[in-house]
Amino acid sequence: MRITEIFARFAADIKSQALPPDVQHHAKRALVDWHAAVHPGLKTRTVQVLATVLADDLDRGPSRLADGRAALPRAAALINGTAAHAAELDDSFREAMYHPGAATIAAALAAGQCAGASGADLLRAVVTGYEISTRIGITMGRAHYRYWHNTGTIGTFGAAAAAGSLLGLDETGFAHALALAATFTAGLQQAFRDETMGKALHAGRAAEAGLLAAQLAAGGMRSTLDVFEGEAGLGRAMGEGTDWSQAGATLGSEYHVTRLTFKNHVGCGHAFPAVDGAQALQHLHGFTHADIDRIHLGVYQATRDIAPHIDPLDGDQARFSLPYMVATALVHGSVRLAAFEPARVHDPVTRALMQRISSWLDADVDADFPARRGARVDVTLRDGRRFVHRQADRKGDPELPLSDQDLDDKLMELAGPALGNAACRTLLTQLWSLDTCARLP
Repeated sequence: MRITEIFARFAADIKSQALPPDVQHHAKRALVDWHAAVHPGLKTRTVQVLATVLADDLDRGPSRLADGRAALPRAAALINGTAAHAAELDDSFREAMYHPGAATIAAALAAGQCAGASGADLLRAVVTGYEISTRIGITMGRAHYRYWHNTGTIGTFGAAAAAGSLLGLDETGFAHALALAATFTAGLQQAFRDETMGKALHAGRAAEAGLLAAQLAAGGMRSTLDVFEGEAGLGRAMGEGTDWSQAGATLGSEYHVTRLTFKNHVGCGHAFPAVDGAQALQHLHGFTHADIDRIHLGVYQATRDIAPHIDPLDGDQARFSLPYMVATALVHGSVRLAAFEPARVHDPVTRALMQRISSWLDADVDADFPARRGARVDVTLRDGRRFVHRQADRKGDPELPLSDQDLDDKLMELAGPALGNAACRTLLTQLWSLDTCARLP
């Protein structure tokens, strides 16, 4: 069987049986986290520009933006997918180097609202999208991630799989939806090495492209089914030595949706191990930011590549600045949305500490990537004391998971200003009981 057909068989199998209870519960956790991430994202400049440009596709149609505004399905997928990634708060699956929720859930909601799907249908579609896309990301590996933004490339498959499930594609149609999605994959890492506004569009375009691929397949469109492993396929064109032999090996027996990372800070997740490690040393030894003479951070290569800004000009660049995120955590105690307001970005105390922070590529830390996301934190105080800590994982990783209550609190904190607390509590009740909803709320 070709890779597209292996994934299509899994999609057919999962539709014929009930989700295991723990898998269903983790899919609900993913949806709670997605809603927490999307509402701050709707307020970003990227999404506001996008909504203005797409005004003709809004205030009509069967789908909805996260704030309830009517939209045509593809516009809903594009805007919601962009918003879910824009504030840098969305989930991730480490081994695939990928944020699966932004595009997968945006496409699933757009398709599900259009199709009049039930809550159980949505949960199954989300799991289908996560399981298929994360395996593609793992197979493509670090060689792909060197140049490509997986949330834009691999995210297209999560969106196509979720939408294909909700549109009721049979095995043949589902395989062709994935094949069509392969020709839509895009998202260059260079697009956010300087100006970062366009980064979130990768997730939105993945959601829109995946939805379109599923719609086209439902309408009878066909494509080359060996698009992954073929001589000029995805593996060769966008990877290096790609081996597809194990891509479907654990489908149906191991569920990646149960091992997601949910962000405990705002910003680039590659900086989080250093933030957590620095805070751990501060809490353990009781020093303040004023006591610090210098900090030396041992990190993996992706941290240096994707969080490179040493003098961020604005909140967008500060989200991708390793020294800024570590410094603001030590000075202000957290890295939340307020950390990226102009006054905080240019806070002189934080800026002074940033000048005393340096980083290097730690071979041991880098060797663990992408299966583990760690950092080595070396702090020297002005009185000569030195503390070193190896942070093996981030808070929010499967080894240090956020609880259901943590996710509820995250949604209340981040969506509350937009929706109000009462509406947030209602939303949480709906999300945690999706499996009993005859139609999507």
